[in-house]
Amino acid sequence: MVDMENSRAGRVGMEVGAHREKVIIALLIYKFGEEHVEVDIPANEHEVDVKLFGEPVSIKTITAKNVGPFKLIWTVDAQKAINFMETYTPASDILFVHVNWGSKGGFYYIPLEAQRDVFESIGREGYIKLPKAGTNPRGVEISKKAVELLLTHEQVRAIDIEWRREQVRYDPYARWVEYWKENL
Repeated sequence: MVDMENSRAGRVGMEVGAHREKVIIALLIYKFGEEHVEVDIPANEHEVDVKLFGEPVSIKTITAKNVGPFKLIWTVDAQKAINFMETYTPASDILFVHVNWGSKGGFYYIPLEAQRDVFESIGREGYIKLPKAGTNPRGVEISKKAVELLLTHEQVRAIDIEWRREQVRYDPYARWVEYWKENL
């Protein structure tokens, strides 16, 4: 449903990530209770999408056949990207979801300590992938090598997920049409 809500002409837009975060946060609330999940996090708080038991957690998702890089920060400003690379160090646990429709993906818990281990072992330049000059990639990524090392780190926990699309009749406009009917 999230993909359908964030699609135009059959293509899923980048805003899908914010909506997927809500689905994952709802799962955390269901599993651990509202009292242990803090959702009132300022939008400009980098790397923190939710606090679980008082600890900051960043939520990352990608849709791809193979696990690969994901955005550490969204920006189109080249100088901001460079500044980010020069100052970045991992600062929170990550919940990473790899969506691979029609095949296997996963749900990964990547603790801060594992990130710091990989960051120290391959260095800043090995861990972070800056966008190519003159392109519009919309952000700074963690490198493919860093992701591969993280997902095989002994402290990382994973749940394999077989991603199957079910035929769902869903109209992303219906609730708003109903709202307008009731309130105009």
